[in-house]
Amino acid sequence: MLMAFRLQSFFELDAELTNPLDLTTPTSALAVARQLVLAQGTGAGQADMIWSDQVTIAASGTQAVDLAGSLTGPLGGTLTFAKIKMVLVAAAAGNTNNVNVVSDATNGPLLFLAKGDGIAVKPGGLFVWFDPSAAGAPVTPGTADLINLVNSGAGTPVTADVVIVGASA
Repeated sequence: MLMAFRLQSFFELDAELTNPLDLTTPTSALAVARQLVLAQGTGAGQADMIWSDQVTIAASGTQAVDLAGSLTGPLGGTLTFAKIKMVLVAAAAGNTNNVNVVSDATNGPLLFLAKGDGIAVKPGGLFVWFDPSAAGAPVTPGTADLINLVNSGAGTPVTADVVIVGASA
């Protein structure tokens, strides 16, 4: 069975800063818009796999997302990513602690500058990483295949929506 893949995501920032003075109000406007697109395939500007889940991580806990063989796809079947093209983590607004997104220190793909690096997603926050290049972030079973979602504190669990997009080759 042949499955088709398509991804379109939009980012728009529209900001305005004003400074009311006696006789005039200077304004500085900023507009940035980007469309993130991936078509069917495994090369540049392409992907063919997606995984998503809402995760709850226990207080002071870690949930490892194994990109090579332990995830089930949305239409069934096991997903084995060869490269990652997009990661989205949206932390629930009601969280007390941060959701830390960390490339595993030993077995992490290079989403960041080095293995073990990460970013804190504060309650209500959003982290999006996007790489449309042919290489993406390579995934290698056993040596570069774990993204850790870490609850930054004790006392309460945290919840996040997670989406990972990539290619099979």
